Amino acid sequence: MTMSNERLANALAKRAGGTALVPYITAGDPSVSATLALMHALVAAGADVIELGVPFSDPMADGPVIQRAGQRAIERGVGLRQVFDMVAAFRATDAVTPIVLMGYANPIERMGQDVFARLAGEAGVDGVLVVDYPPEEIKGFARSLERARIDPIFLLAPTSTEARIREIAQVARGYVYYVSLKGVTGAGHIDTTDVAQRLELIRRHVKIPVGVGFGIRDAQSARLLAQAADAVVIGSKLIETMEQAVSQAEADGLDQAGRDDRAVKAAAAWLAEIRAALD
Repeated sequence: MTMSNERLANALAKRAGGTALVPYITAGDPSVSATLALMHALVAAGADVIELGVPFSDPMADGPVIQRAGQRAIERGVGLRQVFDMVAAFRATDAVTPIVLMGYANPIERMGQDVFARLAGEAGVDGVLVVDYPPEEIKGFARSLERARIDPIFLLAPTSTEARIREIAQVARGYVYYVSLKGVTGAGHIDTTDVAQRLELIRRHVKIPVGVGFGIRDAQSARLLAQAADAVVIGSKLIETMEQAVSQAEADGLDQAGRDDRAVKAAAAWLAEIRAALD
C-alpha cells in the first residue's frame, strides 16, 4: 500500500512530541442538525482528528453510553448516506481536520465495499475503523480504501498477541487504536503503567502513531496516558456530558435548538479542559 492519507498524517505530525486529541461522537447525536455544529465546536476546542461513529443496531464493542447515542441516531433515520452528507457539509468549511469513520461491517457490506469506499472518499473521509473486520479478511477492502485515499485503521487490545500486532503493523495506516481495557467502551479504570508497557511492545512493530482509548474520563487520566500515547481517544464521557446538558435543558423547558446548543457548548467546554491538560 502507498503512503497514509495526507490530511491524517499532517494532523498527527503536527502533534509530534505532544499528544493528539481525538474525540469520538456518534453521527446524528445529539441531533442530526447539531452534528455539524458539534464537529466544528470540537475542532475549535482543540480536537486534532474527529472520530465519527456510524450508528449501528448491534454495536458489540460499545458500552451503554455509546449504544444509547447510536440508538437515538438510528431513530432519527441516520445511516451511512446521512453520515457521508455530514462529512461533506463539514468539508465545505474545514479542509484540514481529518475525519475517521468508526463502525461495523454490516452497513458497509449492505452498501458494498467499493461503493462505500468511493462515496466516503468523495465526502472527504480520511480513515475508516471497522471494529469487526479482521486484517486477514480485508485485502480487497483495503485496496478500495487505498484508491479513495482513505487509511484503514485497526484496533489492538490488551489480549492482542505479538503475532497479531505484527500482522496489523503490515496493513494499518494513519494510526493504530489501542483499546486500553478489556471490555466495552466507557468501562473500568485504566492501569497507565500497564498501558505504557503494552505500547512499548506495540511500537516494536508498529511504526505509525498509536492512539489510546476506552476508559478516559477526565483530564488526569488523559494526561497520564499522554506520557505514553501519541493520541488519546475520548468518546463515552463526551457523550455523557452532552446527555447531562440535554437533560438539564429539557428540565429548563428549552426546545430542540436550545437543547442542541447546550449539548454542543458543554461538549466543547469539556474537551477544551482535556486539551489544556494535554498541553
